[in-house]
Amino acid sequence: MIPAGLETKNDVKPPLWLLAELTYRCPLQCPYCSNPLEIAKYQNELSTEDWVRVMQEARKMGAAQIGFSGGEPLVRPDLEELIQEARHLGYYTNLITSGVGMDEARVKRFKDAGLDHIQISFQASDEELNNFLGGTKTFQHKKEMARIVKAYEYPMVLNIVIHRKNIEQIRDILEMTVELNADYVELASTQYYGWSRINVDQLLPTREQLAKAEIVAKEYQSRMKGKSKILYVIPDYFENRPKPCMNGWGAIFLTIAPDGTALPCHEAGQLPINFPNVKDVSVEEAWKDSPGFNHFRGFEWMKEPCRSCDEKEKDFGGCRCQAFMMTGDAANTDPVCDKSPHHQELLDDVDRIGKLAAKETDKNVAEKPLVFRNMKNSKKIVAKDIETTEA
Repeated sequence: MIPAGLETKNDVKPPLWLLAELTYRCPLQCPYCSNPLEIAKYQNELSTEDWVRVMQEARKMGAAQIGFSGGEPLVRPDLEELIQEARHLGYYTNLITSGVGMDEARVKRFKDAGLDHIQISFQASDEELNNFLGGTKTFQHKKEMARIVKAYEYPMVLNIVIHRKNIEQIRDILEMTVELNADYVELASTQYYGWSRINVDQLLPTREQLAKAEIVAKEYQSRMKGKSKILYVIPDYFENRPKPCMNGWGAIFLTIAPDGTALPCHEAGQLPINFPNVKDVSVEEAWKDSPGFNHFRGFEWMKEPCRSCDEKEKDFGGCRCQAFMMTGDAANTDPVCDKSPHHQELLDDVDRIGKLAAKETDKNVAEKPLVFRNMKNSKKIVAKDIETTEA
């Protein structure tokens, strides 16, 4: 059902941000990756010509920014060509990368192609943990790439995903960003979708860890004011109100998956909704006319307590994917909200995981192993040889 007020394509505002997930191939194996568990099923990536058409159509609609992401977008040999075309079309261009597969020559080619912005991710502040979480010996290479990016006069943007395995390092992490002369630092609390969801028992921090980390983050925000902008947001699970996910379903954000599937956010593919593919329809048709994008637009779809809530225009009911994962129905209120009838279940789960975390110091308790993001494990998940829900 298309919500009231959105029956015609003229009523839908255009997307402002296009996320081009060029590939799900990646040299890293991060266990908190938000890519789909079924990455092994994505074999037919869009061609260069397909991506050029997608960029042209989205830009014609009004999209202003594009992010080249993955997987690892550096594995695409046509990346420079796509950047150049995006710049020619007038996009502000962002590259979201691990830095693995990049060297100075390629940074120079990106500069020549007109790339505006490079974000490099780290897994931790020490080499051993960084390499363990990523599954590759890349720590020193990442630091070198960060310095080269800065040398080519890009704004230094560092992203570090925070979870229980590295949250105790948060002071050292921030010191590393100071050492690298970062302009922007995103301490990105893990969002528990995809691979991080099946590893939530091992990755979710405790309340005590988060409280300590917040004190340190605020200290550095104050210390680095005017020199570096530090963003730190605690995980949804510890809040009483949901975040306004994507500023509303199908409102400003458009993701194109490697196979051409158009999504209102990069996690929506897990929902039991039929989403369009840009191999079959134009970007405009996918955005404006498809049942998938109109499914949760507006407010008519909402159930109680969202339907009568005076905050619904502020948070849009929260995250549809989170509601689906935790309640089995994407139309339910995000369980993060304390008005949700499922909120107590979330609190109980957080407490359960906190007790598991406390046992990690007990050498007599066997810790559940992390499931690393790689094609081998993805194939096992597809074959149902790996459990994808917590016990």
